[in-house]
Amino acid sequence: MNKLVVSLLLSLGITGLAHAAGDAEAGKNKILMCQACHGADGNTTLMPTYPKLGGQGANYLFKQMLDIKTGERPVVEMTGMLDAMSDQDMKDIAAWYASQKGTTGYADPELAERGEALFRGGKLADGMPACSGCHSPDGAGLDLARYPKLSGQHADYIAKQLTDFREGDRYNDGDAMTMRDVAEKLSNKDIKALASYIQGLH
Repeated sequence: MNKLVVSLLLSLGITGLAHAAGDAEAGKNKILMCQACHGADGNTTLMPTYPKLGGQGANYLFKQMLDIKTGERPVVEMTGMLDAMSDQDMKDIAAWYASQKGTTGYADPELAERGEALFRGGKLADGMPACSGCHSPDGAGLDLARYPKLSGQHADYIAKQLTDFREGDRYNDGDAMTMRDVAEKLSNKDIKALASYIQGLH
């Protein structure tokens, strides 16, 4: 009897997750507005301050869209763009971009050593953990925990986000304030090196 109950609960849970998930094919037909800045496959080359979305985790993307829509994450360029979208629309768009392959860039050789040291080792004397602890050694992230994929992301975008977290202009990292705590320990030179290393990480 217990096995039957457990099986039933697992089945219901999996079914519930399936219904909650986005539909990538449906998302493909909902990105007309998005692709103007982020590209059809999420690998924007238009502006390096716009994030690459291709290959990014669907859970992370959905959370960011929700935060932008509710104002929890202010993004001036996105003002009003998500207002008419339902949660399902945003899940479908997130699923589409998550299904795409991300592109990689190159790290500045003069910054790579310092950037790698920060990414893999943190600044332990200052109490800053390694970025790889949450975002994985190859920068793939951990989407179940909504930790974003970083590898190949534009250096300018990464630098802006780290600076925004440090200055308190971005604050949607939850009550634990993990990213704000990390970023406040980074100098401008640290941020530049780290962002460059991440751009070339794959």
